[in-house]
Amino acid sequence: MEQRQLGRTGLRVSRIGLGTLTWGRDTDEHDAADLLKTFWEAGGSLVDTADVYGDGEAEYLLGKLIDALVPRRDLVISTKAGSVPDPDRRFDGSRGHLLSALDASLSRLGTDHVDVWHVHAYDPYTPLEETLQALDLAVSSGRARYAGVSNFCGWQLAKAATWQLAASGVRTRLASTQMEYSLLQRGVEREVLPAALDLGVGLLPSSPLGRGVLTGKYRGATPPDSRGASEHLAPFVAPYLDDTASRIVDAVSTAADGLAVTPLQVALAWVRDRPGVVAPIVGARNAQQLTAALSVEALSLPDEICRALDDVSAPVHRYPDHDWSTL
Repeated sequence: MEQRQLGRTGLRVSRIGLGTLTWGRDTDEHDAADLLKTFWEAGGSLVDTADVYGDGEAEYLLGKLIDALVPRRDLVISTKAGSVPDPDRRFDGSRGHLLSALDASLSRLGTDHVDVWHVHAYDPYTPLEETLQALDLAVSSGRARYAGVSNFCGWQLAKAATWQLAASGVRTRLASTQMEYSLLQRGVEREVLPAALDLGVGLLPSSPLGRGVLTGKYRGATPPDSRGASEHLAPFVAPYLDDTASRIVDAVSTAADGLAVTPLQVALAWVRDRPGVVAPIVGARNAQQLTAALSVEALSLPDEICRALDDVSAPVHRYPDHDWSTL
């Protein structure tokens, strides 16, 4: 698998990442082992998790499989901290919470460091400089090699990345930002992606297949074994089952038919090769699904197909994003 630089750093990662959102909840140890081995054997290195996935079970499962199944040195492990199970305060970006969460993650993972550590979301109740200091301390102590953020909007990312660049050699520059990005969700193109490109922050798209909808499996009905039929994941899929999404899925399927490939391959190739994207994070349910996703490695979409998909999925961005003099 082709490797790419993570932002403006020396770290190289596989251009497809393996997500573990369902590990320890819907994905058991046997299936997780099959997924990790399949990914590694295909040349994949970037494995993404978080301290809240499966209430910590995802990290624990990954830790059990490291070295026993796949050498630690072959993996780039990314995890996140900051989400908390508190209905009154969903995110805690305080230095104390973040560093305690990192120590707990390292314990579950059975390793002395993670390769990339992300703040899971912006916390409006904690000064941003305090949150970012936690990243500096994690890197300076060796518990994290690189740092990033997740789910920061445009101004939040720009402020954070600029703050980290303001004292070169003292603060840890942001290597990456993880955001949802697909043909069904192009909101990051408004401000996040321009900020990331300007400041040298690599984009790691989550849900690159539109929460599974872009595979086309929901075109007729909801498959009983799909996430859309799952009690706790159905609300996650539902927003992408409207008429607008249906038109985009039809276009993806038409392109796939013309190229003699699958809709999954078309949708994943499109987001993988967008400017600023380093590695889409794919959360497959089993090794068969993952193998289908990894087969995109040999596919590059023709320019005319990209333009057609761009047109049918184009988000409405007017003032002030477009040239105001033309409006």
